[in-house]
Amino acid sequence: MSGDAVDAVVVGAGPNGLTAAAVLADAGWDVLVLEEQPDPGGAVRSAELHPGFRADLFSAFYPLGVVSPAFQALDLASHGLRWARSPKAFGHPLSPDDEDAIVVSPDPVDTAADLERRCAGDGAAWLALFEQWKQVRGALLELLLGPFPPVRGSVDLLRSMKTGDLLRYARMLALPVTRMSAELFRGSAARLLLLGNAMHADTPPEAPGSGVMGYILTMLAQDVGFPAPVGGAGALSDALVRRCESAGAEVRCNSPVVAVELEAGTVSAVRTSGGERVKVRRAVLADVSAPALYTRLLPADAVGSRVRDDLRRFEWDTPVVKVNYALDRPVPWRSPSLNGAGTVHVGADTNAMIRWSADLATGTVPESPFLLFGQMTTTDATRSPEGTESCWAYTHLPRGITDDTAADHLAERVDAQLEAYAPGFGSRVVGRHVQRPGDLEAADSNLVGGAVNGGTAQVYQQLFLRPTPGFGGPRTPVEGVYLASAGAHPGGGVHGMGGWNAARAALDDTKRTAPVARRVRNAARRRLFS
Repeated sequence: MSGDAVDAVVVGAGPNGLTAAAVLADAGWDVLVLEEQPDPGGAVRSAELHPGFRADLFSAFYPLGVVSPAFQALDLASHGLRWARSPKAFGHPLSPDDEDAIVVSPDPVDTAADLERRCAGDGAAWLALFEQWKQVRGALLELLLGPFPPVRGSVDLLRSMKTGDLLRYARMLALPVTRMSAELFRGSAARLLLLGNAMHADTPPEAPGSGVMGYILTMLAQDVGFPAPVGGAGALSDALVRRCESAGAEVRCNSPVVAVELEAGTVSAVRTSGGERVKVRRAVLADVSAPALYTRLLPADAVGSRVRDDLRRFEWDTPVVKVNYALDRPVPWRSPSLNGAGTVHVGADTNAMIRWSADLATGTVPESPFLLFGQMTTTDATRSPEGTESCWAYTHLPRGITDDTAADHLAERVDAQLEAYAPGFGSRVVGRHVQRPGDLEAADSNLVGGAVNGGTAQVYQQLFLRPTPGFGGPRTPVEGVYLASAGAHPGGGVHGMGGWNAARAALDDTKRTAPVARRVRNAARRRLFS
């Protein structure tokens, strides 16, 4: 690789950036990945926070990663990635006193039988929903994860269903999760499966579109489980780095990019905080937040006043507080069914989830938070010594509240919530480590204020509205610069598709017919953004 010029610089070595680098390197480009942190991986990293206990510092379970077209095409298994799965994908107790919490078993017939036992008709409804999922799975994932506009996914979905069925399916996907779950199931247990998964995003349970996340994650749980990389989340990043390097890309850490330089409106170089200037022959792909790219890295006059005004209205997702635990014994759940669940949704039935969401919307630090809880040793025995458990819980603060005092108060509420659902939990804790919003951002500057999704997942900032109206993809108003992060469609989640789509766009723009297409796009951009 040339020391003074490369075909492409990828800013950021998160999963999207590493995916983009691998795709471009496969096409024969000289690619340099510049990462500001000492280690690659972005929000996919692990560490030993307590001796002998491996903790995932940010994300942990990757159902979207397993089905990602990008990760599948990169063949990460050939570069050392192995997946582990818990005996049960996830569970959701109805209340602290629930001794018989619903769980998703590997076989849909077993899950259906458990649901039928609880409410007549829900078992058959579960199997029907899963059969429908298998019918639309490929087309829907292509539609939701692929480049925008989603032509291929839309065509495939049209082929998979009759018109009347497709219209009803589209209506279902647009529903709030409270309404979707009520229409699909009669009993509270089955409804909770959708409701809990919907809360993985920041869309309120009564808001239109909140059902999509609940539906997809619940069906993926039944389909592929909630897998985690053997050895820790960082093993996924390690495999991506090896994949990049095997194709010829270079990954360089401790190299924060502070500016993207242009000549005649086209990208020409990047500068690092250490004073290095790297010339760029073809493209810069930025695995950074949308505000960082448009307000910090690019010159203001190149972005345009309309985009800058739109970004003032850009909304982050709610701040995260994460508590990592090392336990000397397994979690003492009141419900034995949760012992084998990798993920447990803790702290809310339907009404409690709505109240929790209302707390967040009204700036109130929740006294009874809804938790996502991960049992990592249950999923992957390499995470801690035999007979112990490496686990974590995370929940949210309201937007705008990111101070350590509020975070520590919420972390104490997390402890209390777990004690209620698993009496004796606290007595088994031998290590506890709190990650506050400021800690998350310090470890990954894309996690602004502890937001882990790259911006809200609500419908007004998705698809062609992400990151601002008129985008919907990786291309920017600047020739040769692409947004390759969760700030662009398809948004958050560890699947690499933001980087994949950006790399494919960059490659397409260098084809023989690209100049004509560029002129058309540039004319459209001028109308949208000037």
